[in-house]
Amino acid sequence: MKNAEKYRDELVIYNSLSGKKEKFEPLIPGHVGMYVCGPTVYNHVHLGNLRTFVSFDVIYRYLKHLGYKVRYVRNITDAGHLEEDSDEDKISKKARLEKLEPMEIVQKYTVEFHRILDKINNLPPSIEPTATGHIIEQIEATKEILNKGLAYEVNGSVYFDVVKYNREVDTYGKLSRRKIEELIANTRDLEGQDEKRNPQDFALWKKAKPKHIMRWPSPWGEGFPGWHLECTVMSTKYLGEQFDIHGGGMDLKFPHHECEIAQGKALSGKDPVRYWMHANLLTMNGKKMSKSTGNTILPMEIFTGQNDKFSKPYSPATVRFFFLMAQYRNVLDLSEEALQSAEKGLKRLREAMQKIPSLPGSPATEGFDVQQWRDKLYEAMNDDFNTPVAIAGLFEGAKAINRIAEGKAKISPADKALLKETFDTFMFDILGMPQEEDESGCTRNLESVIRILIDLRNEARKTKNWALADQIRNELARLGIRLKDGKDGTTFEIT
Repeated sequence: MKNAEKYRDELVIYNSLSGKKEKFEPLIPGHVGMYVCGPTVYNHVHLGNLRTFVSFDVIYRYLKHLGYKVRYVRNITDAGHLEEDSDEDKISKKARLEKLEPMEIVQKYTVEFHRILDKINNLPPSIEPTATGHIIEQIEATKEILNKGLAYEVNGSVYFDVVKYNREVDTYGKLSRRKIEELIANTRDLEGQDEKRNPQDFALWKKAKPKHIMRWPSPWGEGFPGWHLECTVMSTKYLGEQFDIHGGGMDLKFPHHECEIAQGKALSGKDPVRYWMHANLLTMNGKKMSKSTGNTILPMEIFTGQNDKFSKPYSPATVRFFFLMAQYRNVLDLSEEALQSAEKGLKRLREAMQKIPSLPGSPATEGFDVQQWRDKLYEAMNDDFNTPVAIAGLFEGAKAINRIAEGKAKISPADKALLKETFDTFMFDILGMPQEEDESGCTRNLESVIRILIDLRNEARKTKNWALADQIRNELARLGIRLKDGKDGTTFEIT
């Protein structure tokens, strides 16, 4: 949309570091560097992850829409993510259990991750680096932190000295607002703790045990990098020692992002990130999602309907719309009622949009201020990307469209063009709803298949093959596709 840059100065972002909303002022005018923690590719991406990636996709889209040149970096963790209660890498463990090479596990779940994001219409990031592609940089960063006296080596492993950092450099715990004394008191007795000077110290480099599959040579012996270090190395390599936005799920705030701040400041002496942003949790039927309780579901299980949680499949567009009906910082609960509401709401908006071209023109607009309505949509997005308020505004626009179509309000040709442009921009460019999918999740390819079946049925009717004609009609009806025969031919409706 033209002239969107004029809304830039109104954008405010909630900064997790300060705990308040702040006016967005990028380090380099007109440019934005954004880093988002990507998946650890040892298993299927779950819905909570998916909500986070959709949230930051909308943020990416909106920043680009405002005219910023955005470099969006989202990593792939394919090494170094330790199990909570041991020093075994999650990917190595999965490879051992499935009797596969670790890179087979990585490839399998990276492909799956991209497939899910494509289905839900996420844009790809500018750069998608991998941890294994940056081992040299991680070793060099570890050496530098050692040289600065903020890390120490024990038996081939290197640990970050949290207590010394907290005493000599900056407060450790300032993002999560945790005091180091409480962290020490609450530390559990985990494997490898006896090597550390302080129980809350974290690994920059871990010595590989004899059976550990993923390992690389280093000055301290064969091993693998710590999970926290990869994000510090990759974010600063592609975005600089300081950059604008770092995002991720709320669960990463501590310890992952806290450790990133410490590592970044240890390396450069600067706070690495201006705005820390965190997407909140996704629950299901009011309870935390958990494999142990069975209260969990995968994205493809929702898209296909192959699950015992919901009565029917819901399209990726419906799931995306459902995610955006809550502000990214709020907890969101997944339920059949919520998905049905999203499905119906999306259908209402699309039906209203389809009416815009045929709205009757008028010399002047009466009963609906299009410019004021448009400004409200930008006001919502500029208030920390408040998608539910923006969506409520779109529903106001849909209501106005229906009033104009019924002759209860009037619209000028210029306002009609602005109305269509605004709907297209917010629905497709900013919220990222797929253009080629109708309100029931029917893609254009599926439409073509239905048309072929209608043609076959028409041919069967011409040859009086009533059994085949009825079979096609009945089978389509069973799938929720109702045929309507009229004087202008056969049309269909998805129920």
